Amino acid sequence: MNAPLLTIADLRVRFHNRDHDAVAGVSLSIGQGEIVGLVGESGSGKTVTAMSVAGLLPRKRCDYSGTILLDGVELLHADRRILRGIQGRSIGVVFQDPLSCMDPLMKVGAQVEETLLLHTDLSKAERRQMALEALAAVELPNPERVYNSWPHELSGGMRQRACIAAAVVIRPALLLLDEPTTALDVTVQAQILELLKKLNRESGISMLFISHNLGVVRKLCTRAAVMQNGVIVEEGDTERVFRHPRHAYTRRLIDAIPTRDGRRESA
Repeated sequence: MNAPLLTIADLRVRFHNRDHDAVAGVSLSIGQGEIVGLVGESGSGKTVTAMSVAGLLPRKRCDYSGTILLDGVELLHADRRILRGIQGRSIGVVFQDPLSCMDPLMKVGAQVEETLLLHTDLSKAERRQMALEALAAVELPNPERVYNSWPHELSGGMRQRACIAAAVVIRPALLLLDEPTTALDVTVQAQILELLKKLNRESGISMLFISHNLGVVRKLCTRAAVMQNGVIVEEGDTERVFRHPRHAYTRRLIDAIPTRDGRRESA
Protein backbone atom coordinates (compact mmCIF):
# COMPACT_ATOMS: atom_id res chain seq x y z
CA MET A 1 0.00 0.00 0.00
CA ASN A 2 1.12 3.57 -0.66
CA ALA A 3 1.88 5.96 2.21
CA PRO A 4 -1.31 6.30 4.30
CA LEU A 5 -3.49 9.30 3.61
CA LEU A 6 -6.16 8.19 6.08
CA THR A 7 -5.52 6.15 9.23
CA ILE A 8 -8.37 4.97 11.47
CA ALA A 9 -7.16 3.39 14.72
CA ASP A 10 -9.40 1.56 17.22
CA LEU A 11 -12.49 3.62 16.39
CA ARG A 12 -15.38 2.99 18.79
CA VAL A 13 -18.80 4.64 18.66
CA ARG A 14 -21.82 3.93 20.87
CA PHE A 15 -25.03 5.93 20.55
CA HIS A 16 -26.71 6.81 23.84
CA ASN A 17 -29.96 5.07 22.87
CA ARG A 18 -28.21 1.77 22.02
CA ASP A 19 -26.89 -0.97 24.30
CA HIS A 20 -24.07 -1.98 21.95
CA ASP A 21 -21.30 -0.30 19.95
CA ALA A 22 -22.18 0.81 16.43
CA VAL A 23 -18.45 0.65 15.71
CA ALA A 24 -16.41 -1.61 17.98
CA GLY A 25 -12.70 -1.07 17.44
CA VAL A 26 -12.25 -0.47 13.71
CA SER A 27 -8.75 0.11 12.33
CA LEU A 28 -8.27 0.84 8.64
CA SER A 29 -5.85 2.75 6.41
CA ILE A 30 -6.19 4.20 2.91
CA GLY A 31 -3.09 5.00 0.90
CA GLN A 32 -2.51 7.93 -1.41
CA GLY A 33 -4.51 7.30 -4.59
CA GLU A 34 -6.00 4.05 -3.28
CA ILE A 35 -9.63 2.92 -3.54
CA VAL A 36 -10.73 0.84 -0.55
CA GLY A 37 -14.11 -0.86 -0.27
CA LEU A 38 -15.92 -1.16 3.05
CA VAL A 39 -18.52 -3.92 2.74
CA GLY A 40 -21.28 -5.15 5.01
CA GLU A 41 -25.02 -5.37 5.50
CA SER A 42 -27.16 -2.53 6.85
CA GLY A 43 -26.37 -1.86 10.50
CA SER A 44 -22.85 -3.26 10.32
CA GLY A 45 -21.27 0.12 11.11
CA LYS A 46 -20.08 1.18 7.65
CA THR A 47 -21.90 4.50 7.50
CA VAL A 48 -21.05 5.42 11.10
CA THR A 49 -17.39 4.83 10.26
CA ALA A 50 -17.68 7.14 7.25
CA MET A 51 -19.57 9.76 9.27
CA SER A 52 -16.76 9.71 11.82
CA VAL A 53 -14.18 10.36 9.10
CA ALA A 54 -16.29 13.12 7.52
CA GLY A 55 -16.79 14.93 10.82
CA LEU A 56 -20.54 14.29 10.69
CA LEU A 57 -20.77 12.21 13.88
CA PRO A 58 -23.49 13.63 16.20
CA ARG A 59 -21.12 14.01 19.14
CA LYS A 60 -23.79 14.92 21.69
CA ARG A 61 -25.69 11.72 20.98
CA CYS A 62 -22.86 9.20 21.30
CA ASP A 63 -19.66 8.22 23.09
CA TYR A 64 -16.63 7.80 20.86
CA SER A 65 -12.94 7.03 21.12
CA GLY A 66 -9.97 6.18 18.95
CA THR A 67 -7.99 8.14 16.38
CA ILE A 68 -8.68 9.30 12.82
CA LEU A 69 -5.75 10.92 11.02
CA LEU A 70 -6.07 12.56 7.61
CA ASP A 71 -2.62 13.41 6.29
CA GLY A 72 -1.47 13.71 9.91
CA VAL A 73 -4.38 15.85 11.13
CA GLU A 74 -6.51 14.30 13.90
CA LEU A 75 -10.21 14.48 13.01
CA LEU A 76 -12.21 12.49 15.55
CA HIS A 77 -11.61 14.87 18.46
CA ALA A 78 -10.90 17.98 16.40
CA ASP A 79 -12.54 21.32 17.11
CA ARG A 80 -15.56 22.05 14.89
CA ARG A 81 -13.71 25.02 13.39
CA ILE A 82 -10.93 22.72 12.18
CA LEU A 83 -13.47 20.25 10.82
CA ARG A 84 -15.28 22.96 8.88
CA GLY A 85 -12.01 23.83 7.20
CA ILE A 86 -11.49 20.18 6.20
CA GLN A 87 -15.04 19.25 5.16
CA GLY A 88 -15.43 19.82 1.46
CA ARG A 89 -11.87 21.05 0.97
CA SER A 90 -9.97 17.90 1.96
CA ILE A 91 -12.85 15.43 2.16
CA GLY A 92 -15.69 15.11 -0.36
CA VAL A 93 -18.79 13.04 0.38
CA VAL A 94 -21.27 11.39 -2.00
CA PHE A 95 -24.40 9.76 -0.56
CA GLN A 96 -26.81 7.11 -1.83
CA ASP A 97 -29.78 9.25 -2.87
CA PRO A 98 -28.71 12.31 -4.86
CA LEU A 99 -32.20 13.81 -4.94
CA SER A 100 -32.49 13.95 -1.14
CA CYS A 101 -28.97 15.39 -0.88
CA MET A 102 -29.58 18.22 -3.34
CA ASP A 103 -31.47 21.39 -2.52
CA PRO A 104 -34.54 21.39 -4.81
CA LEU A 105 -34.63 25.20 -4.66
CA MET A 106 -31.07 25.69 -5.92
CA LYS A 107 -29.90 25.17 -9.47
CA VAL A 108 -27.28 22.49 -9.99
CA GLY A 109 -24.48 24.92 -10.82
CA ALA A 110 -24.89 26.83 -7.57
CA GLN A 111 -24.72 23.58 -5.61
CA VAL A 112 -21.55 22.47 -7.39
CA GLU A 113 -20.02 25.88 -6.61
CA GLU A 114 -20.94 25.79 -2.92
CA THR A 115 -17.64 24.33 -1.69
CA LEU A 116 -15.70 26.86 -3.76
CA LEU A 117 -17.74 29.66 -2.21
CA LEU A 118 -16.94 28.42 1.30
CA HIS A 119 -13.27 27.54 0.88
CA THR A 120 -11.81 29.83 -1.79
CA ASP A 121 -11.58 33.51 -2.72
CA LEU A 122 -12.33 32.82 -6.37
CA SER A 123 -14.45 35.29 -8.29
CA LYS A 124 -17.96 34.40 -9.43
CA ALA A 125 -16.69 33.85 -12.98
CA GLU A 126 -13.85 31.61 -11.77
CA ARG A 127 -16.22 29.53 -9.63
CA ARG A 128 -18.56 29.13 -12.58
CA GLN A 129 -15.72 27.99 -14.81
CA MET A 130 -14.51 25.42 -12.26
CA ALA A 131 -18.06 24.13 -11.81
CA LEU A 132 -18.48 23.70 -15.56
CA GLU A 133 -15.14 21.89 -15.73
CA ALA A 134 -16.22 19.57 -12.90
CA LEU A 135 -19.53 18.81 -14.64
CA ALA A 136 -17.62 18.04 -17.82
CA ALA A 137 -15.13 15.86 -15.89
CA VAL A 138 -17.97 13.62 -14.68
CA GLU A 139 -19.04 13.26 -18.32
CA LEU A 140 -22.36 15.04 -18.11
CA PRO A 141 -23.61 15.97 -21.58
CA ASN A 142 -23.94 19.71 -22.17
CA PRO A 143 -22.46 20.97 -18.85
CA GLU A 144 -23.83 24.45 -19.50
CA ARG A 145 -27.39 23.15 -19.61
CA VAL A 146 -26.89 20.99 -16.52
CA TYR A 147 -25.35 23.98 -14.69
CA ASN A 148 -28.58 25.93 -15.26
CA SER A 149 -30.93 23.03 -14.49
CA TRP A 150 -32.94 22.27 -11.37
CA PRO A 151 -32.22 18.89 -9.71
CA HIS A 152 -35.65 17.48 -10.62
CA GLU A 153 -34.91 18.10 -14.31
CA LEU A 154 -32.07 15.54 -14.27
CA SER A 155 -32.26 11.76 -14.31
CA GLY A 156 -31.05 9.79 -11.29
CA GLY A 157 -27.73 8.98 -12.94
CA MET A 158 -27.20 12.60 -13.97
CA ARG A 159 -27.98 13.81 -10.44
CA GLN A 160 -25.44 11.38 -9.01
CA ARG A 161 -22.81 12.61 -11.46
CA ALA A 162 -23.64 16.19 -10.41
CA CYS A 163 -23.19 15.20 -6.75
CA ILE A 164 -19.81 13.68 -7.59
CA ALA A 165 -18.88 16.90 -9.45
CA ALA A 166 -19.80 18.93 -6.35
CA ALA A 167 -17.70 16.62 -4.16
CA VAL A 168 -14.57 16.79 -6.34
CA VAL A 169 -14.75 20.34 -7.73
CA ILE A 170 -12.18 21.58 -5.21
CA ARG A 171 -10.05 18.45 -5.72
CA PRO A 172 -10.16 16.96 -2.20
CA ALA A 173 -7.62 14.39 -1.11
CA LEU A 174 -10.28 11.88 -0.04
CA LEU A 175 -13.70 11.00 -1.43
CA LEU A 176 -16.17 9.12 0.79
CA LEU A 177 -18.86 7.30 -1.20
CA ASP A 178 -21.72 5.83 0.81
CA GLU A 179 -23.69 3.38 -1.38
CA PRO A 180 -23.52 5.82 -4.33
CA THR A 181 -24.80 3.35 -6.93
CA THR A 182 -27.45 1.42 -4.97
CA ALA A 183 -30.40 3.50 -6.19
CA LEU A 184 -29.33 3.30 -9.84
CA ASP A 185 -30.09 0.69 -12.48
CA VAL A 186 -27.35 -1.74 -13.46
CA THR A 187 -26.30 0.10 -16.62
CA VAL A 188 -26.00 3.49 -14.90
CA GLN A 189 -24.29 1.81 -11.94
CA ALA A 190 -21.59 0.46 -14.27
CA GLN A 191 -21.13 3.91 -15.79
CA ILE A 192 -20.67 5.52 -12.36
CA LEU A 193 -18.09 2.88 -11.38
CA GLU A 194 -16.14 3.56 -14.58
CA LEU A 195 -16.35 7.28 -13.87
CA LEU A 196 -14.90 6.79 -10.37
CA LYS A 197 -12.05 4.73 -11.81
CA LYS A 198 -11.33 7.52 -14.28
CA LEU A 199 -11.35 10.21 -11.57
CA ASN A 200 -9.00 8.13 -9.45
CA ARG A 201 -6.69 7.43 -12.37
CA GLU A 202 -6.55 11.02 -13.62
CA SER A 203 -6.61 12.96 -10.33
CA GLY A 204 -5.10 10.47 -7.89
CA ILE A 205 -7.96 11.03 -5.44
CA SER A 206 -8.23 8.42 -2.68
CA MET A 207 -11.64 6.84 -2.09
CA LEU A 208 -13.49 4.94 0.60
CA PHE A 209 -16.33 3.15 -1.19
CA ILE A 210 -19.09 1.83 1.08
CA SER A 211 -21.39 -0.90 -0.17
CA HIS A 212 -23.37 -3.96 0.87
CA ASN A 213 -22.42 -5.60 -2.44
CA LEU A 214 -19.00 -7.26 -2.64
CA GLY A 215 -19.50 -7.72 -6.38
CA VAL A 216 -19.62 -3.95 -6.92
CA VAL A 217 -16.56 -3.48 -4.70
CA ARG A 218 -14.70 -6.10 -6.73
CA LYS A 219 -15.17 -4.02 -9.88
CA LEU A 220 -13.80 -0.82 -8.36
CA CYS A 221 -11.57 -1.35 -5.34
CA THR A 222 -8.06 -2.72 -5.01
CA ARG A 223 -8.56 -3.54 -1.33
CA ALA A 224 -11.64 -4.55 0.63
CA ALA A 225 -12.59 -4.61 4.30
CA VAL A 226 -15.62 -6.64 5.37
CA MET A 227 -17.59 -5.32 8.34
CA GLN A 228 -20.03 -7.17 10.60
CA ASN A 229 -21.55 -6.01 13.89
CA GLY A 230 -19.24 -3.02 14.18
CA VAL A 231 -15.96 -4.81 13.54
CA ILE A 232 -13.86 -5.61 10.48
CA VAL A 233 -13.88 -9.39 10.18
CA GLU A 234 -11.73 -9.62 7.06
CA GLU A 235 -9.46 -7.31 5.07
CA GLY A 236 -7.12 -7.68 2.15
CA ASP A 237 -6.59 -7.46 -1.59
CA THR A 238 -10.06 -7.49 -3.17
CA GLU A 239 -9.36 -10.44 -5.45
CA ARG A 240 -7.92 -12.45 -2.55
CA VAL A 241 -10.96 -11.69 -0.40
CA PHE A 242 -13.28 -12.63 -3.26
CA ARG A 243 -11.49 -15.78 -4.38
CA HIS A 244 -10.33 -17.07 -1.00
CA PRO A 245 -12.63 -15.67 1.73
CA ARG A 246 -11.46 -16.57 5.21
CA HIS A 247 -14.55 -15.59 7.18
CA ALA A 248 -17.97 -17.23 7.01
CA TYR A 249 -19.70 -13.83 6.78
CA THR A 250 -17.60 -12.89 3.74
CA ARG A 251 -18.59 -16.16 2.09
CA ARG A 252 -22.27 -15.35 2.71
CA LEU A 253 -21.85 -11.93 1.07
CA ILE A 254 -20.27 -13.56 -1.96
CA ASP A 255 -23.07 -16.13 -2.13
CA ALA A 256 -25.57 -13.26 -2.20
CA ILE A 257 -24.12 -11.72 -5.39
CA PRO A 258 -26.73 -12.12 -8.14
CA THR A 259 -25.73 -13.50 -11.54
CA ARG A 260 -27.51 -13.75 -14.87
CA ASP A 261 -28.10 -17.48 -14.56
CA GLY A 262 -29.10 -17.31 -10.90
CA ARG A 263 -26.02 -19.14 -9.67
CA ARG A 264 -23.21 -17.73 -7.53
CA GLU A 265 -20.45 -16.12 -9.55
CA SER A 266 -17.47 -18.41 -9.90
CA ALA A 267 -14.30 -17.27 -8.14
